[in-house]
This record gives sequence, structure tokens and C-alpha cells, in this order.
Amino acid sequence: MFSTWRHVMAIDVDGVFFASRAALPHLRRVRGRIVNVGSVSGLGADWGLAAYNAAKGALVNLTNAMALDHGHEGVRVNAVHPGLTRTPVAAPIVENEETLAAFRRRIPMLRLAEPAEVADVIAFLAGSDARFVNGAHIPVDGGLGASNGQPRMF
Repeated sequence: MFSTWRHVMAIDVDGVFFASRAALPHLRRVRGRIVNVGSVSGLGADWGLAAYNAAKGALVNLTNAMALDHGHEGVRVNAVHPGLTRTPVAAPIVENEETLAAFRRRIPMLRLAEPAEVADVIAFLAGSDARFVNGAHIPVDGGLGASNGQPRMF
């Protein structure tokens, strides 16, 4: 249990922290941007995924703290939070028709995201069109986060 917790934290939190810290001298010089990739699981919890939820939740607040600490240096820090996205990591869900159908029923757009749809939001946050966006968290979830959890009534 502890080894799983540490492994998830090391990848999802420590990795972002140390990579950002290493990049900051350069980012300060060029007025660069950091776009962290979180998850809807950091904005709300899932059953049975405590370590992952905690790590992605920590990434939310790490993004906030970095936006505060580095905005005055010209470094903007934001995050995208994808929902279920068609990637190799999601293959066990995508390949199971029953599980995929359950996800689709919960997503207002009735489908999972494509990687390019997440990349487009990252590109926006990294680009000059978002030049005054700092400390933002953008869910890329097809509207999943708009729900209060009540079942669809139609």
C-alpha cells in the first residue's frame, strides 16, 4: 500500500515539482509557461483511487502556488484536467464495452476525449492568446464536471 502511494506521488507530484524547478531559470528568462496535466480525478474523487486522487489534488494546489509565486516573474502556470481520454493508459476501460458505456452515460457529450482535444487546450494555455491567464484550471471532460451527480432523467 505505502509503496503504491509513494510511487504515484513520485510520478504525479514530485516529477512535476522537480521538472518545473529545473526549468524555471530558463522560463524566467523567456517569460515561459507551464501547463500541468492534471485530471478530473484531482477535482473530485473516484472510488478506490485514493493515491491517484490525492496526487492529482496536490497537483491542483501546486499549480495554484506556482502561479502565485512565479506570475510576477512573467511565468504563467495553468493546468488542464482531462476526463476519460482515448490513450493507451485508458485501454482497459475503452476496450470493455460495458465500462465504456457507463462512462459515456455520465459524460454530457456522450463520448470520451481524443488526445488532440486535450492538446488543443494545452496549446491555448501555452500560447499568447492566453497571455493573462494564470492559475487557471480547465477541465477537458465533455461537461462531466457540470453535473451534480444526479442520474440522467431522460
